[in-house]
Parts: sequence; C-alpha cells; structure tokens
Amino acid sequence: MFESLTQRLSGTIERVRGRGRLTESNITEALREVRIALLEADVALPVVQALIQRIKVRAIGQEVLKSLTPGQALIKVVRDELTLVMGASASELDLNVPAPAVVLMAGLQGAGKTTTAAKLARHLKERRKKKVMVVSADVYRPAAIEQLKTLAAQVGVQFFPSDVSQKPEAIVRAAIADARKSFIDVLIVDTAGRTSIDDAMMAEIKALHAAVSPVETLFVVDSMTGQDAATTAKHFGEALPLTGVVLTKTDGDARGGAALSVRYITGKPIKFIGTGEKTDGLDVFHPDRVASRILDMGDVLSLVEQVEQQVDRDKAQKLAEKVAKGKRFDLNDMKDQLEQMQNMGGLAGLMDKLPGVGQIPDAVKAQVTGREVPRMVAIINSMTKKERRNPALLNGSRRKRIAAGSGLTPADVNKLLKQYQQMEKMMAKMGRGGMKGLMRGMQGMMGGGMPFR
Repeated sequence: MFESLTQRLSGTIERVRGRGRLTESNITEALREVRIALLEADVALPVVQALIQRIKVRAIGQEVLKSLTPGQALIKVVRDELTLVMGASASELDLNVPAPAVVLMAGLQGAGKTTTAAKLARHLKERRKKKVMVVSADVYRPAAIEQLKTLAAQVGVQFFPSDVSQKPEAIVRAAIADARKSFIDVLIVDTAGRTSIDDAMMAEIKALHAAVSPVETLFVVDSMTGQDAATTAKHFGEALPLTGVVLTKTDGDARGGAALSVRYITGKPIKFIGTGEKTDGLDVFHPDRVASRILDMGDVLSLVEQVEQQVDRDKAQKLAEKVAKGKRFDLNDMKDQLEQMQNMGGLAGLMDKLPGVGQIPDAVKAQVTGREVPRMVAIINSMTKKERRNPALLNGSRRKRIAAGSGLTPADVNKLLKQYQQMEKMMAKMGRGGMKGLMRGMQGMMGGGMPFR
C-alpha cells in the first residue's frame, strides 16, 4: 500500500531539503506536488483540500528548529496532518460489556467479510486472549456458511451452525443464547452482502442490528475501490450506527486513497487493515505508523511487534546459546531463520516496514518477488543431513545434484552458500562479543545483493 504516493512525496520533500529555510513560495510549490500526489493516490477531493490547507497554515511561518532541516520540518508537519486525517491514534474494539460482546460485520458482497470475521476471531483469541464464537447470518449464500465453518476450525474458535431456511435475527438470537451457556467472550456475526447498496439490504441489516444490539458494528470495505470505499462507508454509516471500518485487500492497493479518505468522510475510525487470504493477515490500524510509512520513514514499531508475536522464542534462545558457546552456525540454523522470516511475510513483508524503501530503485525492488525465501529453503531441503551440518562437503557435483533436486540452478546454490558464509561469519563475531565486527558483517551481508530474481 502507498507505493506510488510514497515515491511522489519522497521526491517532493527531497527537493525542499536543500533549501535554507521554509518560505511561502517553496511551501506552495511543494504542496502543489503533494496535492497532485494525493489526487493520483485516489484520495477524495474534500480530504485533499482540507489536508493541503492545514499543512499550509502550519508550515508557513513555522520556526525551523536548529536540529531540523527545512525538509525535515515539512515532513513533520505533513506526518502530523496525515496522522490526524486518519484518526490520530489506534482505535481498538470496545469489549468492556457483559459477555458475550456481539461484533456485527457489515459490507458489500466481495469485500471480504467472511474471511475478515475469521481473521478478527484469530486476532481476539491470540492477542486479547478472548474465547470467541462465530456465526453466519448470510442465508442467501450457503457457501458462506460452510466457508466460515472451515475458517473457524482453522483458527480454533467455536462455530455456531446456521441454515439458509432460518431468519437472520433468529440465527443470531440462538447464537447469543448458546454463547452465554458456553461462556463465550465475543460473538462475531457475519452478515449477507449485496453487489450494491439497495433498500432491501439496508432494511434487513437495520432489523438485524436492532434485534441483537451489537457493541461493535464494523463496516468491511475493499481498499482497492479507492475513494469509492469512503463513499460506500458513508452510505452505510447513515443507515447503521457504525463503530469502525475494516479495510481489506490493502496488499493489493498501491495507492492508499481509501485509508486517507475513510475517517474524514465517515467520521468513523479505521480499526483494522487486512492483507492476503491467510487468517493471520489482520493488523490494528495505527494512523501515526501508517503516516510514517507513507513518508518513507518505515514502521519499526509494527516490525518489532511482528517479531515478538511470530518468532519462535525457543528456537531463538537455542541459537543464541549455541553461538555463545562458540558452536558453528550451520545450514539447519539458516533454514530455521529463513522459515521464521517467511512467517513474517518474507522479504517483501519486511521491506514494507523498513525506512527508506521508497528510495530503493524500482529495478531492485522488482527483484523481491516473494519467492526468494521458499527457494532458499528448497535448496537446503535438497541437501543431506550431513551436508547441512558440514557445508564444506558441498563440492561441484554435490551442488549440481542439489540444484536439480530443488528445481534451481548451480548458480542459485552458490548464491545461497555465499549468503550462508556471510551469516556464519556474522554469528561467529557475535559469539565472540565483537559488536563492531557484527555490524560490519551485517553491512557486508546487506551489500551481497538479492539472493534470487
């Protein structure tokens, strides 16, 4: 998300960076570029106008601190205003009610409501330690009920069965009664969608809302529809007392217009953003972190949280102890590290959160396809146990055999082994406590280029 906007804004601010101070003329010139960048990102026009005006008022006449360059001063103003337009701070679900807390999912057909219901169930179970039940009130699409049942089993939450012959209100009332008996903390209700907003759909979901009185009513919307997402959310907000919005498919949205428009147009906070089809692809929406990503400042806080949640601590501890004892880092250890990196979204998922990625040439970024880590793991899997423990055994004929077994080339095997050697040197320095040497090793490793195209 935001790739095109980040590139445009980074270029604009870079041009201001060399100026001696912020003046009305160079701010006006920069904001003209910012305006074009926002409109190209499909941000709604009222949002663009309000944002540009607020940035201009704050930037003109602002004293530039001695510690800041004019470019940095403008970045700070733009970052603060982007954060405010998206909601200032993260807005979590309010579940402080007698159990079960009912969460109603609303939205158009195809927005990803059913998948998002399962993602949210997993989020509440793993991050907030809640006992969760899901139920489908979509009586028009039998496949939706089966899909939710399958997803509930995958994420390990309870599923309340429903049938197309039942009324949506009756289904949810029965689910609430069962949730009370089962001491469920949160009941997530998936509702029917339509291909467009119509009176029948609105009347049905209004009746359902009135019948079950949910504590949270979340509007699920496809971020790839751009500013139309904000308009659709506004229509729903006029019919239902929405408490928040979930933006889906943000990994396929290079512009980011929806994220910048929804809060301003609807007045409702974006609570979550969804990526991909996997059930772990749901993140709390942090406006300040997203603003930093838009301005190519990275999102290190989210990266740290992701590492804490997804890295296997036992494996990390064992590796640390092994290195500390001076034992050799082998290809089995490298494979463990690669698999943990893949769990965090691979190289592409990590790059998205690192500062300065917008400055990397497109030709280099294009090399990160998402296939790098699985290919490296495939190469290691094609080795014998003995070869993994002792990479010195890997002569030309063995490398050729490994390449054939992994479906890659000997050159790919050589690249992997070169990276392994760099990692092995880095781990050896780490074991000797040489932090300066470790940093040099990391720089050398990063300079080694992308492992695969």
